[in-house]
Amino acid sequence: MAGRSLTGMLTYLGSGPYCYTNSLAMALGEHAPPVAVIETLTGAAFGAQLTGGDTPYFDPYAWDPEIGLDAAMQALGWTCARTTGGTADEALARLRAAEGPVLAGPLDMGLLTYSPDGLSADHYVVVLAVDDDTVLLHDPEGFPYATLPVADFLKSWQGDSVSYEPDGFVMRTTFTRVREVPFMDALRDSLPGAARWLAGRTDLPVPPGTLGGAEAVYALADLVEAGLPPDTRGLLTGFAVRVGVHRLSDASACLALLGLPEAAAVARDQARLLGAVQYPLTTGDDPAAARALRGLAPTYARLLAELEAGR
Repeated sequence: MAGRSLTGMLTYLGSGPYCYTNSLAMALGEHAPPVAVIETLTGAAFGAQLTGGDTPYFDPYAWDPEIGLDAAMQALGWTCARTTGGTADEALARLRAAEGPVLAGPLDMGLLTYSPDGLSADHYVVVLAVDDDTVLLHDPEGFPYATLPVADFLKSWQGDSVSYEPDGFVMRTTFTRVREVPFMDALRDSLPGAARWLAGRTDLPVPPGTLGGAEAVYALADLVEAGLPPDTRGLLTGFAVRVGVHRLSDASACLALLGLPEAAAVARDQARLLGAVQYPLTTGDDPAAARALRGLAPTYARLLAELEAGR
């Protein structure tokens, strides 16, 4: 956007769909670093993917939140007990036996019956207590101390609609700090992994037809111009663009903290370019949205080059 900036490099603060990141921060409690640091440590900012050739996400090729959570905890020196699968009764027994907060997910947000939105998407929450009939939880989507019937929670927690975790009933508990890692050290040590995501990892499975990085964004621009199905447009305007811009803004701030101004500037440019997609996609100006995406596509190679130069 041309014109004089009124804010310089002001970092975004506010709401956004950061469910797994905020849930992990709650689970780590007083020892948690800033949420922007956790999100950057997950690796989510460093790429884009068009899953199956038609479902867009502004996170790296082959990445998913389960990979990101494990990466962030390892970088920060934490372990936890992770369990998954089994019947609903077995999962409920595990949940009742857990001590301390339970990070539950991925689950189906559309089946959380306290929410008036009913939007179906993968989601994470922190379970605080379970009695005979009711689950008490903190939902980072804006529902602190939410309650719902046990049966409803189990339907959501089973996560039948979540493709990247087929077993369902995933929970993390017994969070243990095994080594003290200053978050600046964790960020610095995570840079090689960020570069690997940007370069395109080939060691993880993806659905057939999935594209990554610039190729994914160029292909998405073509899909936008051809006319998006309503569900895909809704995914972009309601979730993918919003979270993508937020995590790029946070990554820029973290890179600046590390003394990497050139890399930080590229990530900040990415955030502004992707942010410029929201309005035209929402209002139906598809040519403008496609132009913004084509401006974004080559920046992934630029960020990779800056990270490699700064290491």
